[in-house]
This record gives sequence, structure tokens and C-alpha cells, in this order.
Amino acid sequence: MPDPIFADPRLARLYDVVDDDRSDLDVYLEIVGELKASTVLDVGCGTGTLACELALRGIEAIGVDPAGASLDVARRKPGAERVRWIHGDAPSIPPLGVNLALMTGNVAQVFVGDVEWRDTLTALRSAVREGGWLVFETRNPERRAWERWTKEHTYRELDVPGGGRVLTWIELTDVQEPLVSFRHVFRFSQDDSELVSDSTLRFRGHDEIVATLDEADFQVRSVRDAPDRPGLEFVYFAQSEPAPSR
Repeated sequence: MPDPIFADPRLARLYDVVDDDRSDLDVYLEIVGELKASTVLDVGCGTGTLACELALRGIEAIGVDPAGASLDVARRKPGAERVRWIHGDAPSIPPLGVNLALMTGNVAQVFVGDVEWRDTLTALRSAVREGGWLVFETRNPERRAWERWTKEHTYRELDVPGGGRVLTWIELTDVQEPLVSFRHVFRFSQDDSELVSDSTLRFRGHDEIVATLDEADFQVRSVRDAPDRPGLEFVYFAQSEPAPSR
């Protein structure tokens, strides 16, 4: 089940206000051009910012997400009518024959179980044509980013159009490496209500990532620093290999 921050209608409508700086997506727009991808699958597309921007640039974009409330927001954005939206989880993605599959933000880390991650990579290998690409980012576990996921470091006050002032912050709830759990808190001054969203991410090391990609018939071609968070996140470029003969 998707986390409430994506699946609760009130929080989904708030997502783009809270996460208002999407300059992190610029690198992916550049990657699409670098790889000359004409068909792109945005896995965990959320409120559809990247998929819609790709569609407006003439790219055949497909956005998939298990959170219907987020897709409802996505469908109202400019360019949304040019995107194929799929309401479902990553392991259920059908064969699509795309040039490139992307997982931005924390998407690759939400698959916390070994089977879930394996099934996701298997589905993506089927969704990407032979010679196509899977590109995703993941946080560097050695930098222990979660140590700053506290109210002290994350507290914000936001004025939401039609929604009054919203106070929001993150609380770290549990660390059992490689799993890190945390809670988004949203307090609405308009009606003095509060909503919370609990999430868990898995911080995989490089060797584990390479091994699981290889098992799914993806070959890692390069690993780059995320330009918006150098040293904190890595971007993996994996190319699909021909399926082994049975």
C-alpha cells in the first residue's frame, strides 16, 4: 500500500506545495536527451511533474503509481492528456517496450523487501526493450542522511492557497539498517487538524544493487553523483541485456 503522503487526497493535493523545488528533475530531462529516449516510463510518478514535462517536450511518457490520489493530481496538470497513466504497483507493470525507465527521488528505496525489489526489477526488465535503459537514484548509506530527519532540521511553515497555513516536519521513528523509518507530520491551522504519514526506506549498498540488477539481466554501465546532492546520492545507469535462452 502506498504511504498516506501519496494516497491520502488531502496530502496528495499538498505534495507539490511541500516539495516545491523540483530542480532535481532537471538531470533526468538531460538524461532522456543523452540516451535519445523517445519512450519513457516514470515509475512511482506521484503527482506527475516529470511525466507531464516529458510529454510537453514530445516524449511518449507513461506514468505508473499505486496511489490513486496522486494520479488524480497528475491528471490535472498541463500535458497530462498526453501521458498514459497506469494505476498500479511497479511489479505489475506490463511489457511496454520503452527506451528508458526512470525512478527518481526515493522511489527505488521504497521497495524494502528482497522479493519486492526483485519482482520490481524483473517487471522493469520486461517493460524495457532490449538495449534499453533503467536509470534511478539512491541515497549513499555511508552518509547517514537520516540523522538529520528531525523536527529541528525539517520544520517548515507553508501558506497553502485555499488551505491556510500548514506546519510540517519529519520525525525519525526507527533505524534498523538497512531500513530507516520516519514520519511526516502535517498540522493544519485552518481546522487545527493533524495528519501523519509513516514511511520506510531501504538503504542498499553498491554491491547489493549491482548484484540484484545483474540477476534481473541489467548491466550497470555507470554510476554518477547526483548533481543536486553530490556525495549524498548516486544515479545508476543500467542497460538491459538480451534475455537468456531457456
